[in-house]
Amino acid sequence: MSTLKFAVVFLAILVCLYPFLVFESLASNEDVATLAINQAEDVVASAYEAVLAAEQAGANVSSLIVELNDAGELLAEAHAAYRLSDFDGAIVSANQCSAIGESVKNEADNLRVATHGSRVMGSWLTVAGSLVGVVLVVFGSFWGWRVFKRRYYREVLRVKPEVAQDES
Repeated sequence: MSTLKFAVVFLAILVCLYPFLVFESLASNEDVATLAINQAEDVVASAYEAVLAAEQAGANVSSLIVELNDAGELLAEAHAAYRLSDFDGAIVSANQCSAIGESVKNEADNLRVATHGSRVMGSWLTVAGSLVGVVLVVFGSFWGWRVFKRRYYREVLRVKPEVAQDES
C-alpha cells in the first residue's frame, strides 16, 4: 500500500471517529462541571452552617456573610453557565465558589473557637470574682461584728452603775 493510500484511509477513519471523540470530550467536561457544581454546593452549605454556629457562639460574622454571598453568586453563575452548555465556565465558577466557601468555613470555625474560649474565660472570671466577693462579705461581717462587740463591752464596762437607794 502506498503512503498516499495509507494517508487517505487514515484520514477517512479519523473523519468517521471525530464525532465520537468530540462527544466523549464534551460528555467528560459536562461530568466534570456537574461534579464541580455539586462539590461547590456542598462546600457552601457547610460554610453556611459554620457561619451560623459562629454567630450562635456570639462572634461577629458580618464579613463572613459578605464572602458567603460572593460564593453564592459564583455558584449561581456556575449553574447559569452549565445551563448554557458553557461547561468550562461552569467549572471555573464552581471552583472559585469552592475556594471562597472553604476559606469562609475555616474563618468561621476559628471565630467560633476564639469566641467560645473568651466566653469560657469570662465565665470563669465571673465565678471566681463572685466567690471572692462572697468570702470578703462573710469575713468582713465577722470582723465588723467582733469590732462592734468589743466596743459595746468596753462601753458597758466603762459606765459605772449607780446603786439606787431604797427610800422606804
